[in-house]
Amino acid sequence: MTFEDFKTKKSVVIVYTGDGKGKTSAALGLVTRALGNRWKVAFIQFIKHWGVGEHVFMRDISPLFKDQLYFYKGGKGFYKAGDLSPVEVSDEQHQRAADGTYAEALKAVTSGKFDLVVCDEINNAVNDGLISQKQLAELIKVRKAKTSLCLTGRNFPKKLLPLVDIATDMTKIKHHFDNKYLANRGIDF
Repeated sequence: MTFEDFKTKKSVVIVYTGDGKGKTSAALGLVTRALGNRWKVAFIQFIKHWGVGEHVFMRDISPLFKDQLYFYKGGKGFYKAGDLSPVEVSDEQHQRAADGTYAEALKAVTSGKFDLVVCDEINNAVNDGLISQKQLAELIKVRKAKTSLCLTGRNFPKKLLPLVDIATDMTKIKHHFDNKYLANRGIDF
């Protein structure tokens, strides 16, 4: 097979899933690559409400990329987190946040304005029942032909794999969290 035997696609659907660290980090690397190629990018974040490094990063680089980068933070934290959640958020608040964030994602993928839309932690929202698998499939199917889509988070539904082009399972081999160490700022968030 030679290089000429390969074809190209206008856009792709990419999934970063699994219980290992690095899903959001991989998506941010994709954002960097896309912006470096002068693409227009939307980064829509589900779940994460607390201060994480990517929020500061997005805030700081947004003026450099003006209308080339859109960032939306829609999460209310981990759903049903129990003692791990520093703030009490009701099921209704989580559901409203997920619905609003999904609406932003749907608007972004159907607008035709973006070359890449990242839906960070959307798989968690689906796994938690805040968004249905049907809604996730719709998001994939209704995107504009030129819009690539990246979906991150644990537990991507296996039955939706035929709808994606690239899927990477981040497999945890070892993580200090298992030994009751908290996540490290700058490394884990």
